[in-house]
Amino acid sequence: MKEIDFLPEWYKSGRRRQMRYRTQYVALGGIFAVMVVWNLVFICSLSSAKTQLARMAPKQTKAADMSREFAGISGKVTQLQKKAKLLEEIDSRIDVASVLAEMSFLLDEKIVLNKVDFKAEKFADGLGGTRSGSSGSAVRVANSYFGRKRTSPLGDVRFKVVINGVAADASDVAELVCRLEDSPYFCRVYPSFSRSKSIKRGQGSAGVDFQVTEFEVGCYLANYDKSAIDG
Repeated sequence: MKEIDFLPEWYKSGRRRQMRYRTQYVALGGIFAVMVVWNLVFICSLSSAKTQLARMAPKQTKAADMSREFAGISGKVTQLQKKAKLLEEIDSRIDVASVLAEMSFLLDEKIVLNKVDFKAEKFADGLGGTRSGSSGSAVRVANSYFGRKRTSPLGDVRFKVVINGVAADASDVAELVCRLEDSPYFCRVYPSFSRSKSIKRGQGSAGVDFQVTEFEVGCYLANYDKSAIDG
């Protein structure tokens, strides 16, 4: 038996069109719902991030202040290190009291000193002078005058000691030179000059003339390795 379809074609087409529209509406609704949920999640995440940033702002400000303070302290430390290095270079590191004490021990009552002068001299080219730890402190630098301008010869230097005075006799000067040579405090001892000099003691006709020996002796402090200089 053959079935007869009495529904017109336009009705069937309208039904199919309504089904497609309904499917599209459902799909669009689902997409819209997903977009709404995604937007809500994004807004919540953004709000949480803003809250965390607001909480971190004081910490960031404190960290920036600490960073600036650290930079300032680092700059001061660098300047202090430069000054400390400069002070180390210009520090003579000589125990003057011990040197004078040794010199007083070597002198006797027949010698009177007028002047003791310490002069810094740079080593000759190629002679660095290794510092010795047994005979004294490290030789560094001393102030001296060149013309009118005061200068400090930086670097490794040795100290020249110039002793000026009077002795009762020339033999006393020779004995002083020998004592200086035997002392561990001094080296490279050499007499600059030795000459007779008349000294008057008393006033007027009652005064008495004494013959003494005026002298000047030079030497170097033995607080460096002499083999590096002599070799």
